[in-house]
Amino acid sequence: MNEDIRPFTSAVSDAEIADLHRRLDATRWPEAETVSDWSQGIPLSYTQELAQYWREKYDWRRWEKRLNGWSQFVTQIDGVDIHFLHVRSPHENALPLIMTHGWPGSIVEFHKIIDPLVNPTDHGGTADQAFHFIAPTLPGYGFSGKPAEQGWGVDRIGKTWGELMARLGYDRYVAQGGDWGAMVTQAMGQSETIHCAGIHITMPIAAPDPETMNDLSPTETKALESLQYYEQWDSGYSKQQGTRPQTLGYGLADSPVGQMAWIVEKFWAWMDCGDDANKHPENVLSKDELLDNVMMYWLTNAGASSGRLYWESFRHVNMDPINMPVACSIFPKEIMRTSRRWAEQRFGNIVYWNELDAGGHFAAFEQPGVLVRELRECFAALR
Repeated sequence: MNEDIRPFTSAVSDAEIADLHRRLDATRWPEAETVSDWSQGIPLSYTQELAQYWREKYDWRRWEKRLNGWSQFVTQIDGVDIHFLHVRSPHENALPLIMTHGWPGSIVEFHKIIDPLVNPTDHGGTADQAFHFIAPTLPGYGFSGKPAEQGWGVDRIGKTWGELMARLGYDRYVAQGGDWGAMVTQAMGQSETIHCAGIHITMPIAAPDPETMNDLSPTETKALESLQYYEQWDSGYSKQQGTRPQTLGYGLADSPVGQMAWIVEKFWAWMDCGDDANKHPENVLSKDELLDNVMMYWLTNAGASSGRLYWESFRHVNMDPINMPVACSIFPKEIMRTSRRWAEQRFGNIVYWNELDAGGHFAAFEQPGVLVRELRECFAALR
């Protein structure tokens, strides 16, 4: 590897954990919501239950040990430290795969899929399905550095990932992402055309084709209904982070419960975790998993810096065509979905398309076995 890459180990101090506990103990709570569901946001009773668990039972050292069990590194690119996991497969002809998380996720999302991708023969696969696994942390998130200047939108991050892969010595690789990770991966599909052999995305960004509006399929009708709901009832976080992330950041930096609630509500909203009557995040993820992810924001004080990605990227959304091989796995509870015929208006070389029966926005977290299968199948022809 390039000598500019240095090993990284998470070593959160006891003082930081004690400070978290002190702040949890001093939480000033609002009154309860005036509804019997989540329509006004995460309910007081569940927020208090999760906060109590965080204070009394949650063990950061458990996750930190797991995290440090994978090879972690940091390298500085354009003045910003980029933290990443790099887990090499023991199989000789493994295909390098760079995976990118989004907001409000983190590399925590990938913990169930790393070993099946790297060691497929231990997980029902064959040696020719192996991947070398690279998972960078977005700038301003987790253990990556925080940009001190403007200009760190998804297009720049995509080029940064290309530089990262070059430093790792990978001349040919594939890329995958969801949420902002999908946007970064699509940016790589535009800028990294020499070395990136293909991309897989769970949230392909393609505008509905106006020519189809009088002949919508059931899938397209549902996609438009979901988009309308998102715009009306579920996108306030995006407007705030896209316009005033700094103002929001003061509350998120000061209150662990505020940071937790800001994140966990979106896991409830965007996961395939039950119907309206029994929808709950713990139908899919444990308290520990939810809090492992929250801690990646709290410990690194990333409330403002993570939200700033919205401010940067929404100023210019690049919808130019992508002509490299593109694979799409569409999960039914994804926030924004598209049909294949809409996607074909932007993606000129769709080599794989699959619409799944279950799963939501956080594919690796919710449906790890399904996502592993999708990646094995969609990239088989590109090895």
